[in-house]
Amino acid sequence: MDALPVTNKTAGEPESLKNKTLETGAAAVQHFAPVERICAHLNAFHAYADDLGRFVEANHYCAHLNEDVRQCILYDSPTLPARIIGIEYMIKPHLYETLDPEEQKLWHSHVFEVKSGMLVMPKPGAVPESAWEIPENKEMEEVVQLYGKIYHLWQTDRGDKLPLGPPKLMTSYTRADQMPNFEKIVEERDQRLGTDWRRKKEARKHIEVPKIHENADWAWKEKEGTKDVY
Repeated sequence: MDALPVTNKTAGEPESLKNKTLETGAAAVQHFAPVERICAHLNAFHAYADDLGRFVEANHYCAHLNEDVRQCILYDSPTLPARIIGIEYMIKPHLYETLDPEEQKLWHSHVFEVKSGMLVMPKPGAVPESAWEIPENKEMEEVVQLYGKIYHLWQTDRGDKLPLGPPKLMTSYTRADQMPNFEKIVEERDQRLGTDWRRKKEARKHIEVPKIHENADWAWKEKEGTKDVY
């Protein structure tokens, strides 16, 4: 099926009063325990593992499944209306080590995302940046060690009106030059979210770079035929 052109962000008719009324009624009596566990909003960019020149901005809303596993719902926007575009799982290194080699190749590291300042935890508007960086850096000290596995369901970058086709495996970046117009794209994001990747990069110099498994970030290694230097 050919991609359907999208004429506006919501990809459809505005929500009806009937639907809004039903939502309000359900929210008054139901419990939403799984989504109520969400404890962090992260923003970064993902590349298509099978087409590394394409990328998508993703807002991650993450919760801890347990001590070793996080699970994130990915949206195209931090404000309404927002489309669910995918999911990401994050696991600690000792779990990654238990995976077979072919499975390991589906997962990516978070080192560049963290150390470059590209991965951010958008702050509430009223909180001073210096105060916000304390919990944000604590979060980054954890995330830098994790391996992630991402599938996107909705290819919004090509203008799809609906989530078409099979899920697409995504990956993260391991160097700035892998992302087209890295500085321009990230700075545009920063302006919208009120962040500054250069400041983040400086504030995270203390974060230790973990040893990255040789099978992680495989899409880049397969394309470039080299091991990345972080």
